[in-house]
Amino acid sequence: MSHAIHYINQNGTAQDAGIPAQAVNIPVGETLTKNTLLTTLADACDFPNYCSPNWDSAWDCLTDSAVTHLTLNLSMVKNINHEDFKVFVSLIEDAYRDFGKPQLWVIMPPAIND
Repeated sequence: MSHAIHYINQNGTAQDAGIPAQAVNIPVGETLTKNTLLTTLADACDFPNYCSPNWDSAWDCLTDSAVTHLTLNLSMVKNINHEDFKVFVSLIEDAYRDFGKPQLWVIMPPAIND
């Protein structure tokens, strides 16, 4: 189990889930793809203008930044590219393993039967 990624239920408060107050929110909207993740991550973390919309550039900028905590709320996302999400999770895990940051809290959508 990774200490970098924390999956939480959408019920409750951020404080109950252990999300630090300084966590940067990645506002992906209704569709989660590589492009929405990288664009909103760069905007939310105030990455430099030279940050390109690719995984390597995002990793470089993220590990060079002061950002230590992120949140990704999937509760309202209607379309998820699961492959892009897996790559993003791997990027966060790799950065955490190498640099001790960031940690990511993923707020999961409600179960279908809820």
